[in-house]
Amino acid sequence: MILAADIGGTKVNLGIFDLPGGKLKLVTEGTRQSRKFARLQDLVKDFLAGAGAVKIERACFGVAGPVRNGKAQLTNLSWNVEATELAAELNLGSASLINDLEANGYGLAELSPADFHTLNAGEPNASGNAAIISAGTGLGEAGMFWDGQRHQTFACEGGHADFAPQTNLDAELFQWLHDRYLHVSWEKVLSGPGLYNIYEFLRETKRGEDPSTLADALTKADPGMVISEAAMNGTSSRCAFALDLFVTYYGAEAGNLALKLMANGGVYLGGGIAPKILARLEDENFLASFTCKGRMRSMLAGMPIKVILNPKTALLGAAHYAAFGQKVS
Repeated sequence: MILAADIGGTKVNLGIFDLPGGKLKLVTEGTRQSRKFARLQDLVKDFLAGAGAVKIERACFGVAGPVRNGKAQLTNLSWNVEATELAAELNLGSASLINDLEANGYGLAELSPADFHTLNAGEPNASGNAAIISAGTGLGEAGMFWDGQRHQTFACEGGHADFAPQTNLDAELFQWLHDRYLHVSWEKVLSGPGLYNIYEFLRETKRGEDPSTLADALTKADPGMVISEAAMNGTSSRCAFALDLFVTYYGAEAGNLALKLMANGGVYLGGGIAPKILARLEDENFLASFTCKGRMRSMLAGMPIKVILNPKTALLGAAHYAAFGQKVS
């Protein structure tokens, strides 16, 4: 049996897989809230206790943070994770750690066409390197190098690179964020907390209006979700403004990543936010911002852009890595 986990700053998705006929088959799955457990080992033990008597031969954990020498300090959690310790304490045959965006890349091999929504068709039969960018609790980025036969997935930490203002409003937002955080990364505007940052900036600078009920709603639920829902249903002009800026920045940084990786084979938007705001991503703001790179506009316009709709992609990718290693079609 194979144990796989997708470990985010908010929740952990886990699954046990079998491998009949050389293909992954999900046997059981579950979700746990990350912050309810002091250690990843405790969370996994809780999951396995409810899974019955199963012998885990191989395991892979996709973690939100950089992985070095089988060890990781999660970016948005206080957990320190080490593959050898996990294997020993949990009695696993073997255990691997990979970055969660790397797991997304491996997960693409397990998806069907119905698991994608196309934002830009790009050139017919486009091929070459590909890129993955995912806004969620944080901002993750990864690349997929085309070696002539298959994609080789690799992780990076591009979400923590410097935010680049393009307009006077962007510059004003940058200064506001700089006063708060000193270092202003793309994650500070492209994530659930990043959307809330944009909203707070607009509120403090008195741009847009809110219904009287919004302030209370922001204290009772995830602020990023409240803001995006108010924007999508048209009940708050300030939230709509915030989401429009968010989408513009999403396009800009996706285009930056595509240029750096020469992602002629496609750009994939993962994470939990993109599927919920498809209507906004289909507006002209995203693609206009993606292609607004001067002389590189036509090349970027030829790149396919797809939203990953399957929320289990990273989990499937961790299972794929445990089963097949780095083999990706």
